[in-house]
Amino acid sequence: MGRVVVLGSLNVDLVAAVERHPGPGETILADGALERFAGGKGGNQAVAAAAAGADVAMVAAVGDDEGGRAYVERLRSRGVDVTAVRTSSAPTGQAWITVDDEGENAIVVIPGANGQVAPEGLTDALAGLGAGDVLLLQLEVPVRTVAAAARLAHGAGARVVLNAAPYAALPHDVAALADPLVVNEHEALQLADSDAQPTSLLVTFGAAGCSWDGERHDGIPVDAADVVDTTGAGDAFCGALAAALARGADRHAAIRAASQAGADAVRHRGAQLDPEL
Repeated sequence: MGRVVVLGSLNVDLVAAVERHPGPGETILADGALERFAGGKGGNQAVAAAAAGADVAMVAAVGDDEGGRAYVERLRSRGVDVTAVRTSSAPTGQAWITVDDEGENAIVVIPGANGQVAPEGLTDALAGLGAGDVLLLQLEVPVRTVAAAARLAHGAGARVVLNAAPYAALPHDVAALADPLVVNEHEALQLADSDAQPTSLLVTFGAAGCSWDGERHDGIPVDAADVVDTTGAGDAFCGALAAALARGADRHAAIRAASQAGADAVRHRGAQLDPEL
């Protein structure tokens, strides 16, 4: 069974519940108190991969602040190797999130320390990656760092799973070496407008399932009454997908595991299970 190494963001999520999202120039009142959760696509996916049974290591940066220290301890307590999480001069990243009564969210991310995850030091951070291992990436850290990590891992024989979210233009060779490149339907449209030619493309459609290189896979239905918060459902999908691939699952088994994790994620508040930070 291979390892999953996640290079990505760690954010402190500040979440407010609202009846509906405000329109331009509109002020509305939140329902209840502001809540603080652990988030960031990198952290979310690392925790999801660990929950799925993978041996997980995290490559990231946090600030020298209470939120960053709490997050590192949280990852450690969930079995994630945090040796390669460094302390930055910038504050820990934050995300400001509103969640409406239908469970839909709107998010503004302040990168903070995530923006200082640099290519320098990746050789040491990714040492030991090889055949059977999975490097899981997203785009809440600098694209040049993602690209450098993907090339290093691929050169070492590891599998690269790249979640192109939030969408940003990727170097063509990096898009091509991802197996798979994971996007949602909105990101897929942006990808289609680019010149990138992914070798393996997995498009997610929420409750409607996904398509991997044109082969459709049904989603796992969740009753509308059970949908609490869609924040992090895509991250849970990607983390469980990477964990399944690292243990040698074929595409169908990996998709089933990922879809179940995504369906479970919408049933609780926050991007991670027991997300309070």
